Amino acid sequence: MTEIINSEIKILIIEDERSLIDLLVTKLKKEGFIVEAAYDGEDGYKKIIDWQPNLILLDIVMPKMDGYEVLEKMNMNNVKIPVIIISNSGQPVEIEKTKMLGAVDHLIKTEFSPLDVLKKVQLCLSNDGKALKSDADMQVLIPREDPKVRNLGVKVLLVEDDSFLREISSKKLTKEGYTVFEAVDGSQAIDGVKAIKPDIVLLDIILPAIDGFQVLNQIRTSTEEKIAKVPVIMLSNLGQDDDIKKAMDMGANDYLVKAHFTTEEIVAKIKKILGK
Repeated sequence: MTEIINSEIKILIIEDERSLIDLLVTKLKKEGFIVEAAYDGEDGYKKIIDWQPNLILLDIVMPKMDGYEVLEKMNMNNVKIPVIIISNSGQPVEIEKTKMLGAVDHLIKTEFSPLDVLKKVQLCLSNDGKALKSDADMQVLIPREDPKVRNLGVKVLLVEDDSFLREISSKKLTKEGYTVFEAVDGSQAIDGVKAIKPDIVLLDIILPAIDGFQVLNQIRTSTEEKIAKVPVIMLSNLGQDDDIKKAMDMGANDYLVKAHFTTEEIVAKIKKILGK
């Protein structure tokens, strides 16, 4: 049992699905946490102020006050408590919005188990919501495929430093039959393009060390024709016109705005460009 599991840690769950609350309360209490629950955003925010928990698990879609409103109210009143979002859809547009409002991590209702929740809680509490292990330390160029679906023989290089967005995008693409390779920074992206020669690249603009523009430039100026001509879809954080224009002028084939797109739109863009 780690040092963070003790009777001093208070966790507030704000969720309108009672069966899910019961499940989470049971698991977290068993691990030694003090747990309270609220079944709507209004009561949840009141408990945040009155009870001052160490961590909040927050649903988005709720009666009286939704999760976005709870986060906005916390920001307005300078309430600095880590929040893990319990997402119904896990769509990038929802994740980006909650991240901008201060959420430190996310869980997708249809995919997590009580053990997954416990791991996220431990990670958040042990490192103030920041990843204990740098994403740059993870393995890259390991193909991800879904054995349950017919493989299309299309290699997608996904370059994204946000672990949650990378995970949900990768899952969606593999379910569609694509083989996905993941890179978490510009340096890995450049190495990945050279090593696997992907059929298409999804490229975030804001990356550690080498940004997406520099990666795009390296791709388009490559002496290898297959690399120089690989289709590239840029991922823009907020859809700034200057960034999008710059990317298109540099040879990007298309772009997606992370604050707005869904995983279905990623697939649609790829199919439009590749025809499969």
